Amino acid sequence: MRMHLALLLAVAFAVSPTDGIAGEKQITDVKELAGTWRGSATSDSGVARATMTVKEDGSYEASTQFGTLTVGKYSLEDGKLRYRSTLSVGTATISEERGRTFLTVIPEGLKPITGKTVYERIK
Repeated sequence: MRMHLALLLAVAFAVSPTDGIAGEKQITDVKELAGTWRGSATSDSGVARATMTVKEDGSYEASTQFGTLTVGKYSLEDGKLRYRSTLSVGTATISEERGRTFLTVIPEGLKPITGKTVYERIK
């Protein structure tokens, strides 16, 4: 009986629709990031709304509701999306969910000034 239940569950998961489930998207050129992104940035002070504009060469400017301005640049290194800014360095990922595109920025290091930031493409 347990074997039948396990098999039934396995089949149910295998054939269930995956629309709406976030999936990481590989990019091949930083030009794919060009546009305006809006999200929430975390820091020791809390969470702040942030807006970022990325140019086709991967350079960007991001600002928060508190007036913090960050300037940086995205690059592809060994197929991984990386960034370097005036506040931190780290990795980034692109994901898509229900027709929306998200950019997640994750700083590296022991004590970055800002924490993980999730942006949504708005144009």
